[in-house]
Amino acid sequence: MAHDSLVGSAQERDYTAPSGRALGPAQGETELFAALDLGTNSCRMLIATPEGGHFRVVDAFAKSVRLGTGLERTGHLSRNSISRTLSALEVCAQRIRSFHVENFRLVATEACRRARNGNHFLALVRRETGLKLEIITPEEEARLAVISCAPLVAPESRQVLVFDIGGGSTELIWLDLSEVEPSERVSAIANLRFSRNEARPGAARIVDFISVPLGVATLHDLYADVRDDGARFALMSWFFEERIAEFLPYREPPAPMDAQTFQMIGTSGTVTTVGAAHLGLKRYDRRKVDGMNLSARAIDEVITRFLRLGPSGRRNDISLGRDRSELIMSGAAILQTLLRIWPTESMRVADRGLREGILFSLMNAKGAFAGRPSP
Repeated sequence: MAHDSLVGSAQERDYTAPSGRALGPAQGETELFAALDLGTNSCRMLIATPEGGHFRVVDAFAKSVRLGTGLERTGHLSRNSISRTLSALEVCAQRIRSFHVENFRLVATEACRRARNGNHFLALVRRETGLKLEIITPEEEARLAVISCAPLVAPESRQVLVFDIGGGSTELIWLDLSEVEPSERVSAIANLRFSRNEARPGAARIVDFISVPLGVATLHDLYADVRDDGARFALMSWFFEERIAEFLPYREPPAPMDAQTFQMIGTSGTVTTVGAAHLGLKRYDRRKVDGMNLSARAIDEVITRFLRLGPSGRRNDISLGRDRSELIMSGAAILQTLLRIWPTESMRVADRGLREGILFSLMNAKGAFAGRPSP
């Protein structure tokens, strides 16, 4: 899939901010902003310019670096993982310099949070590439993901579960929008204050948030020695559910819950891969996947097909690619677990996340959306 390869063209990467309006053509020289997300599995960057209430991507980069390989077993980032990641970050540094970007935020997530040599690695990155990365908290990671997904919230939604299946962790954020006017829900989420159960009239409320230290890479590594594919999938699903036992909506499901007012939004390579597989795409196309509604039945059919293929069949599946084929089942186990715990007729697929949330925040702070609905 395109998530795991170098991406040099931005022609298919137009993004709509939470104001909900479409993008227009570029208008002369404008200020550029960059957002880099270094995760457990991938290094991804966007360079963009604000246009109206939105932004237009002028350059995009994504590379599977597998930074967290072996982390679950050793507690350290390996030399090979560091070497792969430095090569990718050098490309990012060159692009930031070549575009003369002065407004940027470069973040690292779960792998660097957990690794005993995480700070040493970041010092090495700064020395070798000139890039100063910051390790963000799980709460900040979740906040940025939610901001990026705000335009995908349906006006009728009252309870919303946003989840982000990463390489090293999975974030679940449950939002209560019952006190927010339908026309104001997108804006309310985009301006969300990250505190549980904060009661402000007419505001979106976080019912609960959890960051589970299990993502596609870490969960895969935990059960890599289980040879039976089906048994491994079942064990991953069971173990993930065990780790969300303290999540408030798991212990006390919000009421009332119905198909019209409950919405799930998933942002990750797992959900976009499942969406693309359902559409039968041989080559990934963000325009067809981002924002699509994916039924629970369609998700089950895709996962069942992946299980039938087995490890060798998935490796030879042209739509997956070798990197994605190895990790898709651990992500699918998480996805299917969430759908089993909170049944819903369909889920919204989001090909967006930290980078988009960072860009919206940076541009908003610089006044790029002044006089427009705040993103």
